[in-house]
Amino acid sequence: MQAFALVCVLEGLLPFALPAVWKDAFTKISRLSDGQVRFVGLISLASGILLFNMVE
Repeated sequence: MQAFALVCVLEGLLPFALPAVWKDAFTKISRLSDGQVRFVGLISLASGILLFNMVE
């Protein structure tokens, strides 16, 4: 439950602090192909797993 709360906090920081930057980034991401979005997701997933294992 704490991990989910942390994700919510981190996901909310950019739209709260810099809404224009967040909207611009979201627009650019929506223009990417499915393959590019999957690659970004894979990199994010792998980075999160790596960081999680380093913290343990």
